[in-house]
Amino acid sequence: MNPADDGRPPVVLLHGLARTHLSMAGLGRTLRRHGHQTWARTYPSRRHSVEASAEQIADQLLHDHGDIAFDAVTHSLGGVLVRQMAARVRFRRVVMLAPPNAGSDLARALGDFGPFAWLYGPAGSDVQRLQAHGHALQAEVAVIAGTRAPSLGNPISWLSASLGVFGEDRANDGTVAVDETHLPGMVDFCAVDASHTWIMNDPRVQAMVLRFLAAGTVRPPTEQAPARQPGPDAAATTSR
Repeated sequence: MNPADDGRPPVVLLHGLARTHLSMAGLGRTLRRHGHQTWARTYPSRRHSVEASAEQIADQLLHDHGDIAFDAVTHSLGGVLVRQMAARVRFRRVVMLAPPNAGSDLARALGDFGPFAWLYGPAGSDVQRLQAHGHALQAEVAVIAGTRAPSLGNPISWLSASLGVFGEDRANDGTVAVDETHLPGMVDFCAVDASHTWIMNDPRVQAMVLRFLAAGTVRPPTEQAPARQPGPDAAATTSR
């Protein structure tokens, strides 16, 4: 895989924890219809730590395609892997969908619960300790967070609601709070009424992904605003 004839880098699609590359298939089809080349693989997210999964994916990319620049679209844990991979793999633009950049209060709440450790493995423990700062990622990054919780498509959202993990007023998608998605240095941010599990299939989100990869912003020209930085009001930019 090499850059497209028009110079656009290939797009790496990285799924989230306890998912497979098939969860990104719909988004991949949309990207290919718009002329992007895509690369997606399933990594053993339940068996490996964040570091081990990132090393495995970086090895595959460098072996298959050499030292070229990539774009990336990630879901949940996939965004954390890109941050880890950035020491070895060059990225131009990255769109992170519902990433736990600042860790996960839900993971911390369930950390001592045996079935959680069985289902999510070492990476589930890693997510409890994540911090948003201290990453090597030099790409332009946009973050898109979800705000629909609880939702039928995300069973764990009902558990987080019943446990009161996010309280009454903290915006979240049932798995990750909006404020947990923020990454220092991100150049754009938007919150969307979408669930954590299937945010990548939301047509509004797919349009934002295409726009950011093409122009470095998630908004149409008529809606463009200054880049949002992490802070208490960062979730105010919302698409419904």
